[in-house]
Amino acid sequence: MTRHAKVLSGQMQALSATLFPPAARKTLRSFSSGEVARFLGVSDGYLRQLSLDGLGPIPAVSGGGRRSYTPSQIGELRVYLAGARPKEALGFLPHRRPGDKLQVIAVANFKGGSAKTTTSLYLAQFLALEGYRVLAIDLDPQASLSAMFGYQPEFDIGEGETLYGAIRYDEARRPMREVVRPTYFAGVSLVPGNLELMEFEHHTPRAMAERSLRGGDLFFRRVGGAIDQVADDFDIVVIDCPPQLGYLTMGALNAATAMLVTIHPQMVDVASMNQFLLMTSDVMTVIEEAGGQLDYDFIRYVVTRHDPNDVPETQIVALLRNLFDEDVLGATVWKSTAIANAGLTKQSLYELDKGSVGRAAFERGLDSVNGVNREILGLMKKVWRR
Repeated sequence: MTRHAKVLSGQMQALSATLFPPAARKTLRSFSSGEVARFLGVSDGYLRQLSLDGLGPIPAVSGGGRRSYTPSQIGELRVYLAGARPKEALGFLPHRRPGDKLQVIAVANFKGGSAKTTTSLYLAQFLALEGYRVLAIDLDPQASLSAMFGYQPEFDIGEGETLYGAIRYDEARRPMREVVRPTYFAGVSLVPGNLELMEFEHHTPRAMAERSLRGGDLFFRRVGGAIDQVADDFDIVVIDCPPQLGYLTMGALNAATAMLVTIHPQMVDVASMNQFLLMTSDVMTVIEEAGGQLDYDFIRYVVTRHDPNDVPETQIVALLRNLFDEDVLGATVWKSTAIANAGLTKQSLYELDKGSVGRAAFERGLDSVNGVNREILGLMKKVWRR
C-alpha cells in the first residue's frame, strides 16, 4: 500500500504540474462588467459611464468593446462606490461593524458524497464576491477543499501548516496567523488540511488521560480559540468538517455560530443523515455538560446534487420539507454536469467562462448554487440585523 500511495502521489504531482505549472500559481480570471455589476448591485450602464468618465479603476477593454475587471479592481470599485454613494456604503463594503459577531459556519455530515466540500467552496467564494472577508478552514484530512484552492496536500502543505499546528498540545503549537494563508481567490484566505490533522484525533485521548487539559485548553475549545486569534481579520469563517464525528468535528461544532447539513436526496443518504443527527445530538449533550456552548443562530439542511426531474428525489425533498419546514433551505443545488466538469479541473463555476462547459448548463448550475448561497447570506444578515 505504501508503494501504491507513493506511485499515485507522484502521478498526481505530475498531473498537477501539467494543469498548473509550478512556475505559475493558480489565478482568478477577470470578470465582465455585467458580472461585476451584479456583484455590486448596480447597472452595467452605470459602470460603463464611470469608466468613460475616468472614475474608479479603469477596466480592460477587448477588441469588441467588452470591458472586464480584475478581482483586485472589483475591491477598488467597492471602495470607490462606498465613498461616492455613502448612503449605500454598507452594501458596497458589507464588512462586520462594531457589535456584529463573527459568523462561523460549520458544513457537516459524515456521509460521503453529500457535496460537503463543494458546498463549502462555493459558499466561501460567493461570499468573497459579495465583498466579505472570508476564512475557509479545511478540517478534512483528505483535504479536498485545499486541493480546490490549488494545493496538493502531501507536497504543498508542510508540518504544522494545517489547523493542527494551531491547536496541538505540545510546545510546537503555533499562532493561528502563521497557518492562515492567502489564496488566488480575492477575499478568501485558507487554513489548509492534510493527513496531519489526524494527529489531533490520536493525541487528544492521551492528553485527556494525562489530565493535561484545563480551561480553554479543553479539546473542544481549541478550534474556537484558534479562530478567535484572527477574528478581527474576517467577517465569516466557513469550516469544511471531516466526514466523521471525531474530536476535530466536535471542536468545529463548538466554535460554530451556525451549521449547514448537506443532504443528497436519496433514501440511503437520508438514513445516514438520521444517524448523523442522533450521534451529533449525543455529542452536543456531552460537550454542553463539559462546559461547552452550542448556541447556534441557525441550522439548515442543504439539498445537494438534486435532480428536480427525478420523481423519487422530489418526493424525498418534499418529505424533508414536511418534517423540517423552514429548516430546509428553499433553494437546492441541482445535479449539474457543469459543476462536475468544473471540479475535474479543480475549479468552480465562479472561475470559469460560460462557454467552457456549455452556456445553458453553466447558467442552470450557477443559478442553483447562487440561490442556496443567497439564502445562507440572508440568514447571516438577519443575525447582524441588516
